[in-house]
Amino acid sequence: MKIAVLVKEVPDSYGERKLDTTTGLADRGASDRVIDEITARAVEAAVSYADSAQDAEVVLVTMGPESAESMLRKTLAMGADSACHISDEALTGADLGLSAEVLAAALRRIGFDLVIAGDVSSDGTGGLLPTMLAQRLGVAHLTSLDSAQISETEVSGERGTYGGTVSLRADLPAVVSVTERMPDPRFPGFKGIMSAKKKPLETLTAADLGVDAQADVPRSIMLSVTQAPARTAGTKVTDEGEAGTQLADYLAEKRLV
Repeated sequence: MKIAVLVKEVPDSYGERKLDTTTGLADRGASDRVIDEITARAVEAAVSYADSAQDAEVVLVTMGPESAESMLRKTLAMGADSACHISDEALTGADLGLSAEVLAAALRRIGFDLVIAGDVSSDGTGGLLPTMLAQRLGVAHLTSLDSAQISETEVSGERGTYGGTVSLRADLPAVVSVTERMPDPRFPGFKGIMSAKKKPLETLTAADLGVDAQADVPRSIMLSVTQAPARTAGTKVTDEGEAGTQLADYLAEKRLV
């Protein structure tokens, strides 16, 4: 079985995040760059299965700048077997549509029985990429799993809902997206770190995958980009016997009640 895991390099959420208002892109040099934690949990799900399964192969897949290679090497130390890095200047700032097209082409090239992804990234927070991939690949998609069980022929799991939980199952091949409720990722040991340096890591461009990143038909158009306004002081209500009325009037004015 071959399990492909989508991983992503993102700005560290503990650092400063800035927006480049000229390009409309995140300033990735404003803070440290790390693996998105939700994708690290996806890796953990894959390698945990591979630890106890025969002939299970785990390959990491990312689309990102040259710096993402370092993230891939560190993640390979968790126990994955190989990695695929799609790195192309033409893909800088790619929207979800183009990203899905490129990643789907890479997954077809690599081959897969199961694709595991995080349900939403911490930088773009689009939350649609796994679904778009499943549609392009023509396979089932189990969304936002809080737990996952993998076998040679199927994948299943549970998703939390407002009323309880929903049990899901799909025959392989399939795509699953997982939530932050999945188990924490393991810390690589010294042996894993050393072996990661020698594991195969293939670098591809959009052209290698047969994707024209400069196609004349735009996939989406950015109309304008501005910084979020600075947070201002809120309305202060001093209780002199009429605080309840003032609060009710304020909530009504803001259409919150």
